[in-house]
Amino acid sequence: MPAPITALDWRGPLADAVRAELDSKTKPPGSLGRLETLALQLALIQNVPRPRLDSARCLVFAADHGVAAQGVSPYPQAVTAQMVANFLAGGAAISVLAREFDCALSVVDCGVLSAQPTPHPQLLDRRLGAGTASLLEGPALSPQQVETALANGAALIDALPARAYAFGEMGIGNTTSAAALMHASTALDAAQCTGRGTGLDDPGLARKQAVVADAVARQGRSEDPRLLLSRYGGFEIATLCGAMLGAAAARSVVLVDGFIATAAAAMALRIDRALRGYLVFAHVSAEAPHARWLAELQAEPLLDLGLRLGEGSGAILGLPLLRAACALLADMATFAGAGVTERT
Repeated sequence: MPAPITALDWRGPLADAVRAELDSKTKPPGSLGRLETLALQLALIQNVPRPRLDSARCLVFAADHGVAAQGVSPYPQAVTAQMVANFLAGGAAISVLAREFDCALSVVDCGVLSAQPTPHPQLLDRRLGAGTASLLEGPALSPQQVETALANGAALIDALPARAYAFGEMGIGNTTSAAALMHASTALDAAQCTGRGTGLDDPGLARKQAVVADAVARQGRSEDPRLLLSRYGGFEIATLCGAMLGAAAARSVVLVDGFIATAAAAMALRIDRALRGYLVFAHVSAEAPHARWLAELQAEPLLDLGLRLGEGSGAILGLPLLRAACALLADMATFAGAGVTERT
């Protein structure tokens, strides 16, 4: 089980000191907008007046889903293992972005149908099985698998410490899992919760919406995040959920990626509401339900670039903004220090 999370004190002495520091810089108050909010958030997360992001890590959680047999993706399940190999070979989008932003990259096999044939230094084995059961036919994970996944995710943070984490995922069928989690935990109907994923045509989308609606009709809604993860989750979503909780417990910032990562965040928030202060929602995906779920969570994303790839590609693009916020707080001159007259 992940450790308890320390709730951030947005009205305490440290918060007041950081706000005063930001207001003393050579600029009109508040003129750096959300960069100022990010600087304050990072200071509170690290519990220091001058936060630093001297280490960052991207973890991509991969697994397969039994529901893929229902034709909910235009890609075969073999693509999950193939993309894991592509991550490790350095050819995927997240591989390129991780190199560009000096962010360590690891891939976590949580239950890909076909395990990688050879070890790799960036590949972490946290397999819970060769893909989940189909959420249309019953619980996708057992309760014990949910607990193991949560513990695995938290333990990864202990093993791979960093100031900031960008979490991604890979798994054919996992937008269906995320859609079912959304439908089962909100008042939104199945059509509102289900998008085209990796590019379904209209008949495919209708089929996917029907799968989500039927699964939730059979297994039901719940306020219990562990039960929801058992019924509808993926191995990678549950492990990602544990990693988010573990990162916050370690006082690290969590950059939330797209629709599937938001599903994990939504479940993790139900486990521990204090997580909210540690989350930075990096972008809004072009996967239509994502904007709706962000609205449900009252989350304002940093970027809107029309991304719908996953892998953590949107999350890692928030990293330069976090680094900029830290630099501005640490290095920008004050009115007094620069000899600039303040406003009257």
